[in-house]
Amino acid sequence: MKLVLDTNVFISGIHWTGASGKIIDAWLDDRFELVSSEEILQELARTLLNFKRPLSEKDILHWISLIAAKAIIVTPTINFNAVKADPDDDKFVNVAVEGNANYIVSQDRDLLDLKEFQGIKIIHPEEFLKILS
Repeated sequence: MKLVLDTNVFISGIHWTGASGKIIDAWLDDRFELVSSEEILQELARTLLNFKRPLSEKDILHWISLIAAKAIIVTPTINFNAVKADPDDDKFVNVAVEGNANYIVSQDRDLLDLKEFQGIKIIHPEEFLKILS
């Protein structure tokens, strides 16, 4: 099973326990494959640095290096313009399609409102944990 994780899932999972943290743990335990891109990694690094509880540069480098080494990194060739309410979120849809993902897991209402794109389900972390069990 292949998954794209929205930046907000990584932020929640890194900083707090809960559904997002359990998803990251499941990924680290090889229970699914993560699909990502350079653009998503750059957004994650910026967000971790500028978050209200910023990580150190060393910790940010650890997470980015881990994801880059363990995930399937794709370079999308098409921009689908799927998320009309927030075109910046299209990067997750583009990566999911390019990487043949089964799911996009997000806490972002603009993405979740799509529900599905080209057969890729867009779901909340708690919903994915039910599927994973």
